[in-house]
Amino acid sequence: MGRIIAIDYGLKRTGIAVTDPLKIIATPVETIPTQQLINYITSYVNKETVDAILIGYPTHLNGEKADITQQIDNFISNLKQQLPQINIIKADERYTSKIASNIIAHSGLKKKDRQNKALIDKISATIMLQDYLEFHTKQ
Repeated sequence: MGRIIAIDYGLKRTGIAVTDPLKIIATPVETIPTQQLINYITSYVNKETVDAILIGYPTHLNGEKADITQQIDNFISNLKQQLPQINIIKADERYTSKIASNIIAHSGLKKKDRQNKALIDKISATIMLQDYLEFHTKQ
């Protein structure tokens, strides 16, 4: 069985989370500069068995695409060229950053650590991935 990688894509940095091989638990991995994302993902796929990549796909509440959506579409296109064997799944990521911020705020971390946007990004990816796992294992 392979893992699922989750990506909380951002213009500057991207949060990454992965599942365990049994696809039970989502774990934050790291936040990397977005310009390094394709190399990071292809390297990860070469080391680990990966069944799918879950990419946060932002939309507004009315369903319209967010400003960053075009960059994400371009990234998905590039990723499909690099890794055609991997299933790529778009996931609704609305509210994940807000939820991540709330979790971090109640975690007992120092104020400076709570304001670390890189931490928010990888926690957002983890929330998105865990939600995906919970929804798809109940079916």
